[in-house]
Formats: sequence, C-alpha cells, structure tokens
Amino acid sequence: MAHNLINFTAAVLLCVGVCSAAEARTRSYSVSNGIGRSLVSESSSDSICNSMVQPQGYVCQEHKVTTEDGYILTMQRIPVSRSSKRADKPPVLLQHGLMMDAVTWVLNSPDQSLAFILADNGYDVWLANSRGTNSSLAHTSLSPSDPAYWEWSWDELVAYDLPAMFQHIHGATGQKFHYVGHSLGTLIALAAFSKQELFGMLRSAALLSPIAYVNQISSPLAKSAADIFLGEQLYWLGLHEFEPKGEAVGKLLNDFCNQPGINCSNLMNIMTGPNCCINSSTMNVFLEHEPQATATKNMIHLAQMIRMGTVAMYDYGNEDDNMSHYGQSTPPAYNMTSIPNDFPLYLSYGGKDALSDVKDVQVLLNCLKDHNGDKLVVQYRDDYAHADFVFGFNAHEVIYDPLMAFFRLH
Repeated sequence: MAHNLINFTAAVLLCVGVCSAAEARTRSYSVSNGIGRSLVSESSSDSICNSMVQPQGYVCQEHKVTTEDGYILTMQRIPVSRSSKRADKPPVLLQHGLMMDAVTWVLNSPDQSLAFILADNGYDVWLANSRGTNSSLAHTSLSPSDPAYWEWSWDELVAYDLPAMFQHIHGATGQKFHYVGHSLGTLIALAAFSKQELFGMLRSAALLSPIAYVNQISSPLAKSAADIFLGEQLYWLGLHEFEPKGEAVGKLLNDFCNQPGINCSNLMNIMTGPNCCINSSTMNVFLEHEPQATATKNMIHLAQMIRMGTVAMYDYGNEDDNMSHYGQSTPPAYNMTSIPNDFPLYLSYGGKDALSDVKDVQVLLNCLKDHNGDKLVVQYRDDYAHADFVFGFNAHEVIYDPLMAFFRLH
C-alpha cells in the first residue's frame, strides 16, 4: 500500500494518476519522416485510436508530424460523428496537461467526453500528444534512453510542438480552428499568445483550469515539491527523464509523505483540491493510462514559476548561461498583457482548484482587464477542482455546452 501511495503521489505532481510508461518503451523510438513533413499512419494495436476511440464507434486516424527540433508527434483525428456524419464545423485541437496525453479527452463515455461530444456536434476533432508521452516518443535521431532527448521544458512545447501541430491541422484542413487546453495545455497557449504567435491559424481558444501565474498555488504537494527543489535534485542525480514510477522519484516523495502533518492517504485532494464530480469507474480507467513521463527540466521550470511568481522562460541558474541562451542575464518573460485584446478567449476555473488557484487566476484576469468585452468569456464553478474540468460526469452540461456556444460565436 505504501509503495502504491508513493507512486500515486509522484503521478499527481501537477496532475493526477498512476501508470507505467515502461510498456510504451518497448516500441520503436526513432522514426524519421523528415523534419517538417507529416503523414497519416496506421494505428498500432495499443494506440489511442484502437484502444480508446474506435471501440466507442468512431472513425479515428493517427497523424504524425515532426517538429523543427526532431520530435515526432502523434495526433489523433476524429473526423466523423458516431452516426457517421462527416464534420461540417471547424476543426478543434484538444491539448492535454502535464504527464497526461490525449486519453484525457476520451476517458469518459461518449456523452461525457469532450472529444466525442465535439465530434457528435459536427466538429473535426484533433487530439494532441506532446513530446515524451507514450504516443510521441519518437525522434529523428534520439531515443528516450538518451539524456539529450529529455533536454526540454514547456518552452519547447511553445516554440516547437504547438507550431508543428497547428501547421499540420491548418495544412490538412485549409481552415482556421478552435483550441482547447487543460492545465499545462493552457500555459503553453497563453505563452504563445503573449508572443502574438499562431493567431493566423486560430478562431478562438478555450482554457480550462488556466495556468499562468502559480505563485499562490494552494496544493501542499506541488508547493512542497517546488520548495524542496525536487526536480533539481533529480537533475543533479543525472535523471533527465522524470519517470513518476521511478525509484528516485518514489524516494523523494516518500520523504514528503513522512513529514509531520502530511497525510498521503488522500492524495487527490492534496494535489488537485477536492474534485466534486468524478466517478470511481472513470478513475479506474484513468489509472490504466497515466501518468506518463516528462522532462525533469520541465518540472524544474514549473517549480521556478511557483517559487518566483513569474511567467518566464527557463532559468539556467546563472547570468552567464542565461546570457548564452537568451542574450540577457535573466530569462525573458512571457508578458500576459501582450495577448491581443481582440482574440476570442474562454476561461473556465474552479473554486476548489488547488493547482489553478482562484487568486492566481485573478492575477491572469487582471492582465486581461483591457480585453474586448465581447471577446472574453469567464466562467467560474465554485464546486470544481482541477480534474473535474476534464473528467467530471457533469462537465458536459456545465462546461462543454457553454464552451460550444462560445465556439458558435466565433
């Protein structure tokens, strides 16, 4: 029991869940299709298409796209509704959070999962899988066993992963599309928007449990992990891959659980806040798939944000290295006030969310105070915590219906 608690604690270090990424490591890592080129591939037996989408009665395609820095990402596409009606509305890209993948959006029943709901309402649905997830382990020259494979943080998701996926969808469909992000998926979108990038391919963006400023985060587990430099400790040990079920992570988190006053028997509440609306059956399926590995450098970057209260690029820890990477002694900031005031945004946050804390969300909203009134929709759910927005059994009514009404306006 204690071992499982440790693994689960590691899993929810800015997300929730437990699953071994080791099984996915048995697949081929390095498949080159030429940087910048993309293709539609056949699904393997354990792919998200075959295991999660097609059994629910939907057509599903696997698309591969290569980033400029060589990571080969897999995307799933659901172009047809359950009733075999082809999409007659714009594409929508769904971007998962930290240590998650596209399973996020298809975990519940077709009547409760956002990907299926969108498809059944006529949207052309695309599911993202960021680098390092089980579906996107390949690289043109590196293997996940190479430390260099894991030399990235969410900066690279902004600079490479999002543009590659955006360009592929825009090229494949010839249309501008909507974006939906959850948790880390909101952070990378906001960072890109603050640089005034990618708008030429977008109609709007919906941000669920928005993450930007995290200095006031109320999750004791996430805050403690940042304060004790957990990610840095792993990096100093030479562990560039943050493997949630790894021995090193387990030992460090065991130390956390043994601190006075810490009760790791209710880890979901400790990490995400008390989710109101998740069925146990959903969690059972969830535990079969998550969490998945990420870069230790990515965890360090997030911890820097918690400690410093900034939204900035990765801090290399000294002026010389920062100067070498950025041409300045401190990391450049992602300026949230630079997001164009006329870009349609939908933000939905919860009063019980311990990761996207209400006070931190208010800092973000203050940055958006000059946003055009008809271009910004803000929804607040007092009873929702972090995972309710993607796994809640009533999210289709209280979150997704208003979200689609927003899409119809744009």
